[in-house]
Order: sequence, then structure tokens, then C-alpha cells
Amino acid sequence: MRGLMALPREVQQYLIITGNYWVFTLTDGALRMLVVLYFHQLGYTPLEIAMLFIFYEIFGIVTNLVGGWLGAVIGLNKTMNIGLALQVVALSMLLVPPEMLSVLWVMVAQAVSGVAKDLNKMSAKSTIKLLVPVNANNALYKWVALLTGSKNTLKGVGFFLGGVLLGQLGFHDAILSMVLALLVVWVLSLFLLKKDIGKVKQKTKFKHVFSKSQAINCLSSARLFLFAARDVWFVIALPVYLSSQLGLSHSYVGGALALWVIGYGMIQAMAPRLSGQHKEGLQEGSRLFKWAAILSFVPAMIALALHYGIQSSYSLWLGLAVFGVLFAVNSSLHSYLIVSYADKDGVSLDVGFYYMANAAGRLFGTVFSGWLYQYYGFEACLWVSALFILVSAIIAKTLPNKKAC
Repeated sequence: MRGLMALPREVQQYLIITGNYWVFTLTDGALRMLVVLYFHQLGYTPLEIAMLFIFYEIFGIVTNLVGGWLGAVIGLNKTMNIGLALQVVALSMLLVPPEMLSVLWVMVAQAVSGVAKDLNKMSAKSTIKLLVPVNANNALYKWVALLTGSKNTLKGVGFFLGGVLLGQLGFHDAILSMVLALLVVWVLSLFLLKKDIGKVKQKTKFKHVFSKSQAINCLSSARLFLFAARDVWFVIALPVYLSSQLGLSHSYVGGALALWVIGYGMIQAMAPRLSGQHKEGLQEGSRLFKWAAILSFVPAMIALALHYGIQSSYSLWLGLAVFGVLFAVNSSLHSYLIVSYADKDGVSLDVGFYYMANAAGRLFGTVFSGWLYQYYGFEACLWVSALFILVSAIIAKTLPNKKAC
């Protein structure tokens, strides 16, 4: 603690925010894997499991809109701490006896968790804009990439943690252990996080949550299709396919997906080097189009390999690895650009609107994943993923150059 207090104020706040984000992400990733595997174990169909997450994503959409406005009004420190507290509530709701864990009850708990997650993420991403000097584009890209990459690495650890905890402790005790850990982090955050960071001076009307910026709207639309493309095969279809078709254990599925997300997060942190540092005059839309167009080939190639039986198992794992690398670069570029384009005064409004589109994409992808897999199979999920990525690439191509905004 003494070493932390000796650091510059901006670095202190960055570390506190990142620490909050890390622990929250661990519980969020573990909860997702616990719910998917536990309810699959109980005999729920893929579509029924997908339905458990509908409120999670729907309330995430609403939260990003309202949360961006709320952060501008009361400060990002408060919205982050509210998010931590709500995650404690969401997890605690799942500590009821097993017979009370109805679909509706779990959906409500997931709704609370969705609100918590998007308040936490919006607060963390918005705050970075306020801690980096104006026009320090390379530094901003690095800080955003580090925050996003480390978060996703920890989300992967959370997937693994969820699978292991389910196997070792059972559903109830796994949830209880996460509640206790998150309570400690929440109390520390209440005392350490800077007061009123991100709070705007002028009165902010609720209608300002809807962006009037062409760049923000373009990025948001591209993000919607990009994340729908990922979740349409990764969230429900993939873990169920690995478990039911390949016969892998819960711990193995959780571990495999955890390694994927950990590697994905590491690549995100390195994205500034892989995609090229920000250069003045570089067309952001062209760069996003290029990386998305390349990504779209991967799910299509996996689908073809599975259809024709070309080393199906190896093709799937290799495709997953390549998809992870390319998707990480795409996601990191998006995350940097939204923070870069956002207006510094009231940054949470633009970031909140953008992540509302992100949540909408996840919602659509998650529900579509369960429905497509149940009625048309895993290959259909992959083809739809490739199509969505192409749509995202085409939209991104229209992104105006930052100098023109």
C-alpha cells in the first residue's frame, strides 16, 4: 500500500481501476462458465441455456446508455463502485437452495450481473481517456490495449476457475467464494478511488446519451456485428459442442476456453505493435476493414474443414487459435478508437453509447448461437459468424478520418 501511494496520482488511479476491473472480470468469467456447464449438466438444451443470458445482455444495453449519462452526472468512481456492489448482489442471489434456481430466478440474477458488468466496464474505459494527456495517441492506445488485454486474460482465467470450482466445490460453494473475494475489493475501492472523476461541470441532459457523431455511430454499428459474430458460435455453441460432440469434461472445456481467452487477452495487449502504432493521417476505417476482412475467412475455413472432415478436431483447435489472434487485434483497435474519438468532456456518454451497441451484439449473438446450434448445428453458427464479420468490415470502411470529426 505504501508503494502504491508513492506513485504519481494518475498511475495510482489507473492501477486501482485496473485492479477493480481484473477482480470483477474473474468473477464474471467464472460465473458465465459455471452457469453454462451447471445447467447443461442438469439437462437444459442449448437454446434454454442461451435464454438464461437474455436479461444479462438486455440490461447491459440499457445500462450502457443510462450508465454513460450517470457517470457524467455523479462521477465514474461512483458508477464503478455501484457495479462492484451489484455483482455481489447478483452472485448472492445464486446462493439459494438448488430447488429455487429456476430459469426465471437465474435470468434475474444474470440481469443484475449484466448491469454490474457494463457499469464497471464503461467506468474503466472512460476513465483512461481522462488520465492520458490530450493528443497522446500512442500512449492512449497502449493504455487501452493493456487494460482490455489484461481484462480478457483474466476473463480466461475466470473461465478456467469456473470449471474447476464447479468440479471441486460444487455450484453453491463456488459462488460463495467469489462473493467473499468481491466484497473485499469493493470495500477497498470505496476508500481508494478518486472522488468525482469523470463528472462533468455543466448540466447533462439524458437525451445526450444518443450520439450525434458520425464516427461514434459508425464504430458502434461495426462493433455490434463484430461481437455478434464472435458470440454466435463461441458463447453457447462451442462449449456445448466440445462437451456433447467431442466428449470433453467440464474442467477440460473450461480450461480450453480459458487458455483461448488468456491468449486472446495477451494478443490484445500487444495489438499496438501488431497493428501499427497510431499515425496521423492513417485512415482508421481502412485499417479496421483490412483486419476484419482477414478475420472473416477463419470461421468459414473452420466450417469447411468440419463439413468435409478434414482433420476436424485439429482444424477446430487451429481455427480457434487463429481466430483469437485476429479477433484480438480487431477488438483492441475498436477499443482504442472509441476512446480516441470520444469527447473528453463527458467521455462516458460516447463510451456508454458504444458499449450499448457492443451489448446488443452480444445479446443477438448469444440468442442466435443457441437457436442456430439447436436447429442447424455448429457449422451454421460458423457461417453466420463469417457473414457478420464481413458486414462489420463494410461498415468500418465508412469511418471518417479523425481529423474530419
